[in-house]
Amino acid sequence: MKILNLYACLGGNRYKWGDEHQITAVELDPDLAVLYQERFPNDKVIVTDAHQYLIDHYKEFDFIWSSPPCPTHSSFQHSMKNKRKMKYPDMKLYEEIILLDNFFEGKYVVENVISYYTPLIPPKKRNRHYYWTNFNLPNNLNERKAPSMTRTKDELNEWIKFYDYDFNKYKGSKDKRTIARNLIDYEAGKTILDTAVGIMEIKETSQTKLF
Repeated sequence: MKILNLYACLGGNRYKWGDEHQITAVELDPDLAVLYQERFPNDKVIVTDAHQYLIDHYKEFDFIWSSPPCPTHSSFQHSMKNKRKMKYPDMKLYEEIILLDNFFEGKYVVENVISYYTPLIPPKKRNRHYYWTNFNLPNNLNERKAPSMTRTKDELNEWIKFYDYDFNKYKGSKDKRTIARNLIDYEAGKTILDTAVGIMEIKETSQTKLF
């Protein structure tokens, strides 16, 4: 199966997908892209804007996962409204949902944080995340309990233990704790992909029987 993994970061969602699929990962930050490639040497990694890549190439894939940047949608943005300059919510999130829901023929997942506002398009809520999909998600994604967000050096160490990955390898400009917080737990990523694959296999079997 051909999979597109957008805003790939360090591949938290991808970690337990195995190597039987043909995976293309898109990440804009070159330092993160290098680390992703080290973790998943069999994947094709492209350093470019994921939003543009999606509309240019969505027809080439069977399954698409997108995790657009979340800061402008998060409850943290609202809680800091009197302490920082406000920003418009980034509507690229909804642009991607609308595109995939109306034009993509495969299965898709768009993931984001729980927003401070009522979502414009109803999502499926699981733990700390919203998911927009064109297939049913299990109520339990097997997601593990993540470390607390303490904004201290100890928090980073907790994330290192949680993901069994040394985030200090990253030498770019982004906050390492933010990178760790934004990763999808690999058990949830596996459960979601397995669900989509199972549905696609059932559909393919049913169509074969018809002929």
